[in-house]
Order: sequence, then C-alpha cells, then structure tokens
Amino acid sequence: MSRQMPPRPTDAELAILRVLWQRGPSTVREVMDELNNDRPTGYTTVLKLMQIMTEKGLVRRDEKQRTHIYQARLSEDQTQQQLVGDLLERAFGGSAQRLVMQALAIKQASSEEVAEIRQLLNDMEGDAR
Repeated sequence: MSRQMPPRPTDAELAILRVLWQRGPSTVREVMDELNNDRPTGYTTVLKLMQIMTEKGLVRRDEKQRTHIYQARLSEDQTQQQLVGDLLERAFGGSAQRLVMQALAIKQASSEEVAEIRQLLNDMEGDAR
C-alpha cells in the first residue's frame, strides 16, 4: 500500500519547513526564533501552524519529551518536486519545456547554473541512448 503525499504546503507552512530543513528537528520555540529573524511571529501562531502541519502529514512530532520536537516529513527536494510537479500540470499542461522557458525568462540563470543545466541535459541525453 503506497503512502499518500501530504497536501501542498501554504506559504506560512513552507516558511516553517525551511527552518526545519535548515535546523533539523526543532521545538516550536526554536522555529519561532528563526522565523522572527524575518518577521515577528507569535509563539501560539507557530504552535497552531505546526499542529495543523502535523495533522496534514507535513511534519512529524516526537512527544517522548516534555517539549515536543518537530521534523519535516519530506525532504526539501521531495517537497520541491511535489510543488513543481503540481505547477507543471496546472499551469503548463505537463510541458517541462514551457515551464523551463518561463523560469529562465523571469530570472536569468548565472553561468554556473547554465553549466549545471547543460550537464543535466547531457546526462539525460546519455541515459536516453
């Protein structure tokens, strides 16, 4: 039986996930402290969001200690793949070419990024042979 992917995270949930990916397993207070570096956020707001995220399957909560520890259920790469896959289908009709062309039209890639993209395409062509 395959596990269902969690729902697409909201912007606020993504901010929390970024903290968890960067810090690793963390308490609500630790997440709140990181979020407060960018914008003031209350403890109860972060707590409620993380409780909702637990119910949605976006994070896991370790309740073994008095202070609960949260960690992202999926890796950053897995979440990005889920979000891009959803965007690819909804906005680009499944066309990877159109998605990439729009992404590159919006923000110019650095020479290092272009080199990595070229290498990825070369690797993909090699696999197709």
